[in-house]
Amino acid sequence: VHPKRASFPSDFLFGAGSSAMQIEGAAHEGGKGLGLWDDIVERHKATFVDGDKFSTLIEHYKRYKEDVQHLKHLGVNSYRMTISWSRVMPDGTLKGGINKEGINFYNNLINDLLENDIEPFVTIMHFDYPLALHQKLRGFLNRTIVNHYKDYCNLLFKTYGDRVKHWTTFNEPQVTAIHNYMHGYDNDDREPCQDTGMCSEAYTVLHNFLICHATAAKLYRKKFQATQRGEIGIVLQAPNYVPYSSKSEDVDAANRLMDFSFGWVLDPIYYGDYPQIMRKLVGNRLPKFTKKEENMIKGSLDFVGVNYYYSVFARHESNRSNMFPLDNFDALAATNVYPKGLYDLLIYMKEKYQNPNIYITENGISSPNMTNQLKDENRIAYIATHINTTKAAIDNDVNVRGYFVWAAFDTFEFHAGYSGHMGLYHVDFNDNLKRVPKASAKWYRNFMTSNYRK
Repeated sequence: VHPKRASFPSDFLFGAGSSAMQIEGAAHEGGKGLGLWDDIVERHKATFVDGDKFSTLIEHYKRYKEDVQHLKHLGVNSYRMTISWSRVMPDGTLKGGINKEGINFYNNLINDLLENDIEPFVTIMHFDYPLALHQKLRGFLNRTIVNHYKDYCNLLFKTYGDRVKHWTTFNEPQVTAIHNYMHGYDNDDREPCQDTGMCSEAYTVLHNFLICHATAAKLYRKKFQATQRGEIGIVLQAPNYVPYSSKSEDVDAANRLMDFSFGWVLDPIYYGDYPQIMRKLVGNRLPKFTKKEENMIKGSLDFVGVNYYYSVFARHESNRSNMFPLDNFDALAATNVYPKGLYDLLIYMKEKYQNPNIYITENGISSPNMTNQLKDENRIAYIATHINTTKAAIDNDVNVRGYFVWAAFDTFEFHAGYSGHMGLYHVDFNDNLKRVPKASAKWYRNFMTSNYRK
């Protein structure tokens, strides 16, 4: 059954998303400083599919006007985008100076979106941040980065907040913590804990992300929210965990994984501390909040962004060395893919976290092996099903306010490069990066326009 746009509220945000680091290109142009990922991909180019395309990507920096017209053609009323910290503050600090060209680029992009009736939905940090901060401070392992992040947020609120009404502080903080710090991928200075599974840096990094998030929310509410009338949240990677069997140990494993993914970020925000099971299993490797931090973090969001791609089976696993690349060693559970559960996840969030406002900030599917990338029927089926599921959750009083397909355009997906063809628009690298709408883009446009209730 194909969903109908008219069955959603008229102010519901329907959009598509991207991130600066994955589409802008112009890595060495326009006064931009180097980002962490410019350095990683440059030095390990051979390990990345399409690594040679990283410095230019799909040239969104130069072609943003054309891209906004493609978004307009799609019929979306919102676009999830990122601001590149190193494009506006090249070395990540106020002292290092503000890059006017970078500031102007985002002013132009935001204005262009608004002129075409598309609301910008802005992520402040989407994995990438200035290389200088990583080299000087060891990035988010260092508590003092909070001050620089606050300066950066202040600059964005002050510069763009008159027009941007939806802010998210971080994209998928748990992924950075587990992928780059616990498992040590794309990290030349990794903590050597993969054999024992007794890692601690991942917990330090996420702790500092939370303090940065809360600091930004406090700043926004104190200085900007009353006049700018926007909202601020955080975006979480959000698989749904399903017990592998009805055995109580597998049921417990699924519950533990929910605590180790959602609870890790949301429990401090809703209840003032990490989940008890994390305190128990991680012990003194899990940092503690001061009373002051606890008070600042509690209630520090207006909505939760959910990046949902799949559901996974969870089973009890007592051997730490049997974990998959994105599992948390300390959760003592392992995962397998199973494609159901956005509905269950939304109900879970409603019940556990006081029925928050939710945006589905990413939802999509790759299509690596298709002979004709323009006929992406699998993506149409995937998007339609998930929009229907979202509607079912709304009918059960979950406060979902928006839905964004990932991704608007074919996007550089880290080690997979462009092999997954994630976009609604195909980008032809053999024809001057021409943007071509896939079948899914046409479907989404029809969904958006055919039965729109004014």
